[in-house]
Amino acid sequence: MTHRVRLQPGGETFEVLDEESVLAAGLRAGLHLPHSCRGGSCGACEARVLRGELRYPNGLPPGITADEVAAGRALLCQARACSDLELEARALEVPEEVRIRRLPCRVEKHERLCHDVVRMAVKLPALDPFVFLPGQYVDFLLHGGRRRSYSIASPPHQPERLEFHVRRVAGGEFTTQVFEEIDARSLLRLEGPLGGFWLREDSGRPLVMVAGGTGFAPIKSMLAHLRHAGAVQPVRLYWGVRRPRDLYEGDLVAQWAAEHDWLEFIPVMSEALPEDAWTGRTGWVHQAVLEDYPSLAGVDVYAAGPPPMIAVIQELFPARGLPQGRLFFDSFEFSSPAD
Repeated sequence: MTHRVRLQPGGETFEVLDEESVLAAGLRAGLHLPHSCRGGSCGACEARVLRGELRYPNGLPPGITADEVAAGRALLCQARACSDLELEARALEVPEEVRIRRLPCRVEKHERLCHDVVRMAVKLPALDPFVFLPGQYVDFLLHGGRRRSYSIASPPHQPERLEFHVRRVAGGEFTTQVFEEIDARSLLRLEGPLGGFWLREDSGRPLVMVAGGTGFAPIKSMLAHLRHAGAVQPVRLYWGVRRPRDLYEGDLVAQWAAEHDWLEFIPVMSEALPEDAWTGRTGWVHQAVLEDYPSLAGVDVYAAGPPPMIAVIQELFPARGLPQGRLFFDSFEFSSPAD
């Protein structure tokens, strides 16, 4: 059984299947709906129910309360339709050539970047260029309808070869394949580009970028794009990892910062040990930003990393003066094996 969803004020419509999330149905229809973690915690996919009924088959997600549901608030990544729906939600405007597609790809490069991160580069069909915005991600399509999301680490001016940074997750089906089974020439399928986390290039304001772990991947795409475009606006990148060994492309970013006076690089260690001989910044990466910025009123912030990092940034940065609409984030939520 299907239900029809209509978005207001844009008037876009799409069909949603019984056991399909409203967000998944919208993405399947080619709409760029705002979202990030897809686990119900970050709130990026929030909408307001104008008409119809929704349910949450796995219980209320952590990013919403019963009172908020009663008031009409909904998180589309977890909500299932019980009837036709009318929602107050706006699809993101992207260039017409940025189309969500399903494509085959072949693994072209597979190399270890550090003890628990692999760089996987895939080659796409050359006939129809894959157009994406710096910061977006794709879903790798697995057996049984499962999918795994990974940010594109390469820039849009290299669309024929996409780079991904895959961190090993204990018990993770796809990461186990990447580390133990997949190699050069392996065939995969992907869907994308997806997500509302991309570089807005029209503000002219200084950029503060915050990466946690492999949250560096979409940030790398943005930085590579800015280098290619001849950027002039100041960019300060804070990259938080546990120990220096986890800073898997730190030398590359330091080289970029040495080559461009608009880029400053600040690595931050949260669990540096005496044997690491680390003399740089320590602590939580978001705290390093707050230490350096008495006010965030004059900047745009791009943050990508684990949900706890994103949650604290959402809470503390606006309180430090960051205006509404100037925080762009991507929350890296791990999928459960059953998903």
